[in-house]
Amino acid sequence: MDSIKKIIGVIAMMAFMIATLTACSLNFGLFEAGYRFNGSNIDYSKTKTIQIAEFPNRAAYIWPPMAGIFNGKLKDEFASHTKLQQVRRNGDLQIVGEITQYQQRNKAVSAEGSSSMVELTMTVNVRFTNNVKHEEDFERQFSSSKSYDSRLNLNSVQEDLVTEMTDDIVDQIFNATVANW
Repeated sequence: MDSIKKIIGVIAMMAFMIATLTACSLNFGLFEAGYRFNGSNIDYSKTKTIQIAEFPNRAAYIWPPMAGIFNGKLKDEFASHTKLQQVRRNGDLQIVGEITQYQQRNKAVSAEGSSSMVELTMTVNVRFTNNVKHEEDFERQFSSSKSYDSRLNLNSVQEDLVTEMTDDIVDQIFNATVANW
């Protein structure tokens, strides 16, 4: 019984250490490397600001709340996971783009021959400019898809699915722009 308690204690200590490390950043005295265990890889001595433009919804099908959900989440991600100051213009990093696609399609067919699953897809076009290192500039599309049961009405699941797709796309953009994985 005592050995089980010791093993549980060691596992708890390891979990605490891992949780602590994932929230920390490396700082070497006066020189800060800029690497953060939570994903960003920014040299804050050179890169101090970020400009994130509002992404308009230019998809053929428009669900009005989608642009607001996406824009809020994108700005929040950089605010909570970096020390970059968000500015309206002339940012060291600039993220500009638009929502280009929002569509649904039948994904699976039931035994009776009717659609049983519907796939909802959201695509965002991003133009990223790094005014400190222009070799990192890019224009790229990021996409995410989620499925739902075709017996459900899109209106009943739309907000949850858009939120999930937005989270996924924002993670992709964050990783492509400042994580450099």
